[in-house]
Order: sequence, then C-alpha cells, then structure tokens
Amino acid sequence: MTAETFDPKQFASSDALVVTPAAREHVRRQLAKDGAAALLLGVRESGCNGYKYDLSYVEGELGDVRKFDFDGVAILVENANWLLVQGTEIDYVTQGLNSMLTFKNPNATSECGCGESFSVRSAATESSA
Repeated sequence: MTAETFDPKQFASSDALVVTPAAREHVRRQLAKDGAAALLLGVRESGCNGYKYDLSYVEGELGDVRKFDFDGVAILVENANWLLVQGTEIDYVTQGLNSMLTFKNPNATSECGCGESFSVRSAATESSA
C-alpha cells in the first residue's frame, strides 16, 4: 500500500481553486463517462445554511465563466459565483462505502453538519467589522 502526500499550499492562491489529485481523477472519470468537456462548479441558494454547491457536467462552451485546467481536467465557475468559491479546495474522499467530493471553502463562515451547505458573511457585515 502506498500513501500519497498532497500539499494544498503548493497550489493555493487567492485567485485559484485547489483540486487534489484524487478529485482530479474522479472528475476525469466522470467527464469520460458522461461524454462531457468540463465540470461546472456552481452555487445556489439552498440548504440549511444559505448556499449549496451545485455540480454539473457540461459539453459546450459557456459564457461569463472562469476556466481552470488541472492536468487536462476542466473546471468552470460562473463569474457570478466566483466570490463565494474563490480559494476552495476540492477533494475526493472515501469513508466506509461512501465516496464523495468535499469542499474546504475559506469563504464559508459556517457549514451544516452534512457539509452540503454553507453560509458566508455578507459584504455589509464585513465592511462594518
């Protein structure tokens, strides 16, 4: 058995996403399975904390998105959602029989217990702090 070491600081930047090697391979497999060109990382208002990650596999070009390439794995983020996910680390973890993408979002001020929704401090709250 081998252990893979991943140092997120190696890829971290305030203007980037971080995608672990395990997440890259998972997304690569899903893109091939679905015949898609990219993963669209979206955010929508939902969940018990305010926002929820919304993932979809897309085939064509989209307008008004930030494009990231991780060893041939394309990940897109709509510009309207960028401030909510900027700097997020995406990982693929296995716990028991369950495997899932996880998100470590530096912009989240709180998350629900299941990790599917998060909240952020509003700009009005930040400016008054």
